[in-house]
Amino acid sequence: MSKRIELTPRLAMVAELVPEGARLTDVGTDHAYLPAALIQQGKIPSAIAADLRQGPLSRARMTAQACELGEKISFRLCDGLVGIRPLETDAVVIAGMGGETIAHILSMAPWTRDRDVPLILQPMSSHGDLRRWLAEHGYQIRREQLCQEGDTLYLAMLVGAGEMSELTAAEQEAGCLDRDPLRGKWLDRLLEKSRRALEGVSQARTPGIGARREELEQLCRELEEMKKEWETWLQ
Repeated sequence: MSKRIELTPRLAMVAELVPEGARLTDVGTDHAYLPAALIQQGKIPSAIAADLRQGPLSRARMTAQACELGEKISFRLCDGLVGIRPLETDAVVIAGMGGETIAHILSMAPWTRDRDVPLILQPMSSHGDLRRWLAEHGYQIRREQLCQEGDTLYLAMLVGAGEMSELTAAEQEAGCLDRDPLRGKWLDRLLEKSRRALEGVSQARTPGIGARREELEQLCRELEEMKKEWETWLQ
């Protein structure tokens, strides 16, 4: 009897954003749980499981074998999307990495923008850096959502080719999640992080630190305004 894959909340959120019927490429696939589950659900017909290291690909092959999906999942040892041909995939997932790493992977695959390939991105850090990079390189964030797994909040975004309107400092960090039920918690955590950073900068005596302090003060003000708007919407 083949193994049935049950996704964690973090991966289930990513799975929800994958377009129906897409030939998927899962970058940094690790155990290949995401593509295996999507194929089992009938949402996608096939997938490429890609990883930089042989160990994760071996685990991915074991998952495919246990799920009897060997003919529907192919495996690629490569750095990001370097080993993927543009015409062999309809959507790309890059999850579980830092925002700067995701930006680097996309910088090496401009065909994702040129072909307007749906990108499902889940940055684990540097969210603001990733949003800024996307805006500067011809990508558009079409949807964002949050989930909670244990005490940790995770973000996922659906991205495609296009122009984004200029983002404020708070929008770069917090995203545009106006009615997401977890937005309040998300803003609280960003505010706490930003206030700690501001406190540290305010105590520093490094020459030229004033500009950074002003940036953080502006960010805190904008995040506080976002939180007030969220609280108003809840009433």
